[in-house]
Amino acid sequence: MQSGQPIENTPPHAGAAARQSLWAELREAIRGTGADYTRIPMRRAVFLLAVPMVLELVLESTFAVVDIFFVAKLGPSAVATVGLTESYLFLLYSVAMGLAMGVTALVARRVGEGKREEAAVTAVQAIFVALLASVVPAVVGITWAQDLLRLMGGDAWSIAHGYRYTQWMLGGNAVIMLLFVINAIFRGAGDAAIAMRVLWLSNGLNILLCPLLIFGLGPVPALGIEGAGLATNIGRGIGVLFQLWVLFRGGQHIRVAASQLAWRGAVLWQIVRTSLGGVGQMIVAMTSWIFLMRILASIGSDAVAGATIAIRIMMFTMMPAWGMSNAAATLVGQNLGAGQPGRAEAAVWRIGWYNMAYLLAVAALFFLFPRGLVGFFTGDAQVVAVGAEWLRILSYSLFVYGWWMVSVQAFNGAGDTMTPTRINLVFFWLIQIPLAWLLALRLDRGHAGVFWAVFVSETAVGAFTLWLFTRGKWKTVKV
Repeated sequence: MQSGQPIENTPPHAGAAARQSLWAELREAIRGTGADYTRIPMRRAVFLLAVPMVLELVLESTFAVVDIFFVAKLGPSAVATVGLTESYLFLLYSVAMGLAMGVTALVARRVGEGKREEAAVTAVQAIFVALLASVVPAVVGITWAQDLLRLMGGDAWSIAHGYRYTQWMLGGNAVIMLLFVINAIFRGAGDAAIAMRVLWLSNGLNILLCPLLIFGLGPVPALGIEGAGLATNIGRGIGVLFQLWVLFRGGQHIRVAASQLAWRGAVLWQIVRTSLGGVGQMIVAMTSWIFLMRILASIGSDAVAGATIAIRIMMFTMMPAWGMSNAAATLVGQNLGAGQPGRAEAAVWRIGWYNMAYLLAVAALFFLFPRGLVGFFTGDAQVVAVGAEWLRILSYSLFVYGWWMVSVQAFNGAGDTMTPTRINLVFFWLIQIPLAWLLALRLDRGHAGVFWAVFVSETAVGAFTLWLFTRGKWKTVKV
């Protein structure tokens, strides 16, 4: 090497510059950005969308964990009441999430096509659909709460005392519907940071109000399990008011004008038609869960309580993976709208690898420390044993489940919500439910039989859905 010739190496400040650039992108992702996700580098597009979506769902799952932490202080029957009520809420979530899938796909496609006024019209009609869908469940939940708990096998305490929690949660389901659907509008448009802030607000309030209303403080009476339902409704209701204020004030990518507040039957029907598959796939999955909870209820309240706590832990740890998967839906919808199917597919593969790596870490946590995780919420030895067993069994399949999340969201983001519905129908209704019944009750494996049935069906559905995604028919869907 000649003296004085420059040595080719990494500049001394390159690492600091890279860290500065990362922090700049992180701030942009959290504050919100007007970036065009169909044009910017793929890594940056995934980062800007995934970060707020992950943070949004992490806080959502944090509330679920905090909620059950405080309710668990009231005893196993109170936890079981929450679990049984959530079996019905899962039906409402299935409608809300199904609507959200269709709304995200339609708004993302319109934004990708550059038709932002049409995206705003779609947003208004989606709100109308959400309100209409909430009426019947509210009436049923308020009027027949005790009968609903009795139908699910609730014990005497749940029916006599826990029903007020059920009344609040089902009666206030409109805030659930609106929270899901309006955040889907923001995500589809690319305003993921706004959806994040909405859940920060609503769930932050929930976390503050939950212990206050359950146990009381000063002039605030102790409402017990009813306080948990009231706290959730207040927090979510304020979140919805914030959503509406931002939607009319305008985000980076979408804004609703007063002139667009009118009934548009054709657009509304397009939302319903596109969402039917999403609602169907969620109803299939959620009703499958109801049947599983009914089987567990026949085994005992400890089985229901252990499963309920395990599910909350799963929700908390897996929400980052769902956040990344939601980013895939937005990127697929917008890039298909912009006529770039190859870029849409590349986004799915990139996010899929991220998901798999993350869920492998979660699986290790579930496998190594299941009793410690469940024991954080309850000191009941039998409940801990049940919940820990489910976490360990689930740890065997999480890496496949991560690919299922992303590939399903690719179909949904493209507007093909019927394909996942058919898949769910086969794997959850025709495989999971009969297998759980056979193992748990006929072969007398108890709660473990239910958990192994979930493992078999969800591992199989993950592998099959990913294979179907690779065939590429989703790229040609028109919405």
